[in-house]
Amino acid sequence: MHTDLTAPEIKAAGTEVATAFADFATTFEAFRETNDSRLSEIESRLGADVVTEEKLGRIDQALDDTKRRLDRLTLAARRPALGAPGAGEGANDAMTQEHKVAFAGYMKSGEAAGLKGLEAKVLEAKALSAGSGPDGGYLVPATVEREVLRRLAAISPIRAIAANRVISGGLYKRAFSTTGPAAGWVAETAARPQTNGPTLAELSFPAMELYAMPAATQTLLDDAVVDIEQWLADEVETVFAEQEGKAFVTGDGTNKPKGFLAYDTVAEASWSWGRLGTVSTGVDGAFAASNPSDVLIDLIYALKAGYRQNATFVMNRKTQSAIRKFKDSHGNYLWQPPASVGQPATLMSFPVVEAEDMPDIAEDSLSIAFGDFRRGYLVVDRAGVRVLRDPYSSKPYVLFYTTKRVGGGVQDFAAIKLLKFAAS
Repeated sequence: MHTDLTAPEIKAAGTEVATAFADFATTFEAFRETNDSRLSEIESRLGADVVTEEKLGRIDQALDDTKRRLDRLTLAARRPALGAPGAGEGANDAMTQEHKVAFAGYMKSGEAAGLKGLEAKVLEAKALSAGSGPDGGYLVPATVEREVLRRLAAISPIRAIAANRVISGGLYKRAFSTTGPAAGWVAETAARPQTNGPTLAELSFPAMELYAMPAATQTLLDDAVVDIEQWLADEVETVFAEQEGKAFVTGDGTNKPKGFLAYDTVAEASWSWGRLGTVSTGVDGAFAASNPSDVLIDLIYALKAGYRQNATFVMNRKTQSAIRKFKDSHGNYLWQPPASVGQPATLMSFPVVEAEDMPDIAEDSLSIAFGDFRRGYLVVDRAGVRVLRDPYSSKPYVLFYTTKRVGGGVQDFAAIKLLKFAAS
């Protein structure tokens, strides 16, 4: 369970992060040296030594392990303390404090009278209902909801780079121009001719229900030292992030968000609105044997300049491992480790986001995405995280059925391109 850190603990955490970053840099240097040896062996012997290949594989695995450890420590060190007043929320806000106290009482003992009493007050204030009866559970305090969303933004890979919007209903609709704005140049005193109207498409993003069910013993709940709100945020963050991460990539849109890989695709030369453009490697299930990185350049420039300046590569760990070996014509590695703690690795100067739900390299796989996901993919969150206390189903444990509603989908089909491992 996460608790507020004291000054010595913060210093120790910072030292641990620095040590992990140094280990990562050292491991990458070993990777480069070993891969250089492998390439030299290939050039001189027409084949790499088996021992060198095995050594490179071990170092590559160590590089992945060290990067995951560094990411975990960095996230933990940056995690904000729960319960601090947020924007627009004063520390002396009586209703906020009353909600926090009432919610803690419900979580610890199941006493819901305080939350029910808040319902009338909150409705009068034209805010969300804090109490909805035992069947639907009760809204968590706003501080907890904000904390959960902050953590998801940090550890859910696609959410971290996508656009995010909070909605009050179950469906978000927006109109999008598929042809761009209608505009033109005219002289100061010239007549203004009527422009053609833009071609608009309506996009809908329904919010689907996502749930987690953390369990606690009554002893834990009775412990006065335990911050029950912090415990809840700690328990649901990973579960929510894992489910979101998969849905935002491959979700079919049925009772879950629609992932960007679930949309229709077409070769970039035939691209049209409503489908994502693809660039092929020229080889089924692999990169080309010679100049394999050339196709990455093709992928980058398939994206228009307006999207390219904020673009990101998205791939899983195995695909990233294959790309780490690529060099340019001057012998420089195209994949570079983070320049500092908290920064992403880069590929050809563009950030790389590791999303384990991206497919491995295989025949016809879409294993690499490149684009401006802030403009290309939208995540919608319906305001409110609810908790229903269940002390009966798994005695002696108390279950907390925790739900949030989230949706997602592509909002600009020109902003994301995919690399297809296929001959054409």
